[in-house]
Amino acid sequence: MKGKLSISPHLFIAFRYLLGRAREGGRYLWGAATGIAVSLVPIIVTLIVADGMIRGITDRYLELGTGHVRIYDFLNMGFDEIKPIIEVKDEVKGSWVERDGMAVIAGKKGKAGATIRAVEESFWQYPGALKFLTVVDGQAEITADNEAILGEALAQATGAEVGDTVRLMTVRVTEDGRNIPRITPFKVKGIVSAGYRELDALWCIVSYRAGQRILSDGLSSSFLIVKITNPYKDSDAFVNGLFPPLGPGYGAYTWKELQQTQYSSYESTRQILIFIMALIVMVAAVNVSSATAMLALERQRDISVLKAGGVSPASICRIFVGGAFLTGIIGAVIGISVGLLVGVSINQIIGAIETILNFFSGIFNENKVKILNPSYYLETVPIVIDWLAVFLIGLFTVLCSMLASWLPSLRAGRLKPLEILRKY
Repeated sequence: MKGKLSISPHLFIAFRYLLGRAREGGRYLWGAATGIAVSLVPIIVTLIVADGMIRGITDRYLELGTGHVRIYDFLNMGFDEIKPIIEVKDEVKGSWVERDGMAVIAGKKGKAGATIRAVEESFWQYPGALKFLTVVDGQAEITADNEAILGEALAQATGAEVGDTVRLMTVRVTEDGRNIPRITPFKVKGIVSAGYRELDALWCIVSYRAGQRILSDGLSSSFLIVKITNPYKDSDAFVNGLFPPLGPGYGAYTWKELQQTQYSSYESTRQILIFIMALIVMVAAVNVSSATAMLALERQRDISVLKAGGVSPASICRIFVGGAFLTGIIGAVIGISVGLLVGVSINQIIGAIETILNFFSGIFNENKVKILNPSYYLETVPIVIDWLAVFLIGLFTVLCSMLASWLPSLRAGRLKPLEILRKY
């Protein structure tokens, strides 16, 4: 064996050490691979849950809240003239005028602050809205100007039920600038939920005509909601193309601008979680260093024979780095596979845990355990897999394993064969 070994012999010997009998040193590499796999499971599950939560909440805001793009009328020129200009664009799926304002709603159990959403009725029949809007009771369709739809949390706070009459107190501004309370009765047509209480907790939905009647111009805001084909990729380009046809007096904003603080907070939280999990992977990769050192210690005789046959120290080093590479690959494949399996089944796992906890808690009290509190989380985690991120995590794991084995592999290549052979 003269000169340097090719890559195939390197990996062959590394495979021999990894897949050989336990007493030949493979147990150390398999132990390191197991540690890597165990460390990767939580990071993959965290990635799936975090991405699912972010995407689920963002989708609800896009489809039920801000829309994909909002256009504001700063000079009170109205939206009748610009709607045809916008709706002829191929990427536009629909546009609706909405007026928002604040009010106090009184039901049979008490009063609560409410956000009045006066939007054209077809908005709630759009497929995107229907996908995320759940009808808790009654109907999510307004057919008269004296009907209202309440968010589930608002209905609970006021004790309102379908068929009840609630009173909305808004403020009317007189010609001389005085603010006069206005009380308007509405019949509760339905109770709805967006699956995320922070979004719909204050919703009181009325027809656009009713909103024009009870909400004063100076105490409410009007805008045009626009939905396009691909809001995640095309919203910026779409808004940039709107300014010439809209002209002065109108302002267009993407959903990213409208929810910038909240969306940035979600992304920051996701990155921090992944960073913490990456530290765990790095700690697990350190085990590869120890495993490589122990393997080199047990395989001293093999190293001395190879070096006596003319194999260079660099080639010896590559053999053990190859073993670390295979260890990282095996650990990454097992850990990512198990993590994906747990991640895609996370809703079923949470449901099973809740069932078990509720069974035992029911023995002592009647309070039901809810792991995903709808006040703070989505009731169901959407399954979103970022395959690029999964690939990068696997690549990072393998690189960490190889780097961790570098020093013990160098020491193995520097062993003196004659001193070792005298011991045997």
